[in-house]
Amino acid sequence: MALYQESCVPCRDGAPLLDAAELAELLPHLPGWVVVDGHHLQKAWSFADFQQALDWLNRAGAICEAEGHHAEFSLGWGHASAEVYTHKVDGLTRADAVLAAKLDGA
Repeated sequence: MALYQESCVPCRDGAPLLDAAELAELLPHLPGWVVVDGHHLQKAWSFADFQQALDWLNRAGAICEAEGHHAEFSLGWGHASAEVYTHKVDGLTRADAVLAAKLDGA
């Protein structure tokens, strides 16, 4: 099953963080996403204008709400970016990779 087809599984305190090997295995399925400091996933998108960026952000926000897992977003004229990590464990879990894959389809 592709990452984008999975559901974000709610995290609990003490949920396992992804290790470097697990991240290396998942990254090929997340084109354009980068791991920053082993702590979060980050990606930026370009758009023709502000409205297209805003439309994407609204779709991405709806995905976050549906999954119960929320990204940090930045928006400007012709661009948007997302930062994904699991706040509860202050790091990366499989749910973050799943959300990143879903945001690519927004």
